[in-house]
Amino acid sequence: MTRGADVVMQTLAAHGVKNIFALSGNQIMPLFDASLDAGVRLYHTRHEAAAVYMAEGYAQLSRGLGVALVTAGAGLGNALGPLLTARASDTPVLLLSGDSPVGRDGQGAFQEMDQVALTQSLTKWSVRVTRAEDLSGTLHKAVHVALSGRPGPVHVSLPADVLLADTGMISEAIAEASADTNVAALCDWLSAARAPLIVLGPALNATRQPDLAERLEQATDAPVIVMESPRGLKDPSLGALTDVFAEADRVLLLGKPMDFTVQFGAAAPRAGWAIVHADRDELARAQLNCSERLTLRLEADPVDVARGLSYGSGSEQSSAWRDRVHAACARRSEIVRQESPIDPSGLCAAVQSSLEGLPDPVVICDGGEFGQWAQAGVSASRRIINGVSGAIGGGLCYAMAARAADPTATVIALMGDGTVGFHLGEFETAVREDLPFVAIVGNDQRWNAEHQIQLREFGADRLHGCALSEARYDEAVAALGGFGALVTKLSELPGAIEAAIGSGRPACINVLMEGRPAPVVA
Repeated sequence: MTRGADVVMQTLAAHGVKNIFALSGNQIMPLFDASLDAGVRLYHTRHEAAAVYMAEGYAQLSRGLGVALVTAGAGLGNALGPLLTARASDTPVLLLSGDSPVGRDGQGAFQEMDQVALTQSLTKWSVRVTRAEDLSGTLHKAVHVALSGRPGPVHVSLPADVLLADTGMISEAIAEASADTNVAALCDWLSAARAPLIVLGPALNATRQPDLAERLEQATDAPVIVMESPRGLKDPSLGALTDVFAEADRVLLLGKPMDFTVQFGAAAPRAGWAIVHADRDELARAQLNCSERLTLRLEADPVDVARGLSYGSGSEQSSAWRDRVHAACARRSEIVRQESPIDPSGLCAAVQSSLEGLPDPVVICDGGEFGQWAQAGVSASRRIINGVSGAIGGGLCYAMAARAADPTATVIALMGDGTVGFHLGEFETAVREDLPFVAIVGNDQRWNAEHQIQLREFGADRLHGCALSEARYDEAVAALGGFGALVTKLSELPGAIEAAIGSGRPACINVLMEGRPAPVVA
């Protein structure tokens, strides 16, 4: 007998899926069983949101598909938030959820609800499988939809009786061929510019498409920037980009929506704009926002177009402009290296110094104000940030996923004390699943982003409700089996990082620091 659950796992294995991030529950236990015979490893988390965050992080680091598995009812409900981040970060995630039996539809079965209605606005495609013979074909389509065009999350609901039903043979994965894209018109359009800019969306960043930005810049002689932060042009990792962006005369968006992050097109008010996107809704939005200044719209895979453009040869006519943009993006606020209280800029500089001796590290940046300091001050060839959605809290999960994707990587995750509390219990997961990483918590004992809003908009006498305690996150992690260290002086941090890495365990370095607004480079 080949159960529906066996079909699910064997079909995923045929697509190259080796790891699934899951939290157990009644309806999905047949899938746990079927994973053994399919050779698929399950990483068992403590919260469903953590499973989806891990799938998102894994997809970005592995440059493939991330798969999460949760149960029905509140299990699926807990998984919804991270779908928003995966959608905004253009990350291919397949969410599988258990569901009440089809044979009991309408009878008030345990955890019966319309799951598709919950997820369809957060995913590229959401479907409930009602017949066992449809499982393989549905999963083939789900994988294709997640990976093709504009990558993103999909959801497949798996009723309990469908997973237990006898079914037919397993079909093989179907290879998809990408079509050639004619980029001649874009090449001509860019070559006519005096001050061109190419803006890449998150799916084209250096982690997921290594060296693409550099090759594209060499071929077009246009400065290339990646935008993946909700702060848009004010992303501190882009330095003083706002000082020069408005001078651009032509802006090409590749896989980058024309939205609030580029001020709906007003960021370069005199420029002509062009957009390449696989999502036709984004093309329509660009037309709405930019109207007559939108010169070109192309519905195509931005990665294919970027690769096509990268085979050209630059004209060098905009090299001085390119150098100006580079210089603006490289600017940073002054680093304050005081011993105590530790300044976030000095903290990040110390972390960067520690990274320089490590082979090909992975950096995770998560959080509000401190997350911005981390993005500006800490860099590596592979990086995951909390993304355009602005959601925080997934950093610990991204760090675990990075180790699952690359078991030899040294993973450093920077986050605030507000952020670390979302999934602190996942340190137990990291210990149990042997996924060591180092979390560096910038601890200013408050929700600093909201504190800064209160201070700026309502005044110092109206500050309330955003304070946090002097909790010893390092001791909590040690109690869960990890490594913990408290840092109160800047000079202690390099040694703490070295000890944390050397421990070979999931680690938390709790750094007491001064709370400051995110850096603004002028």
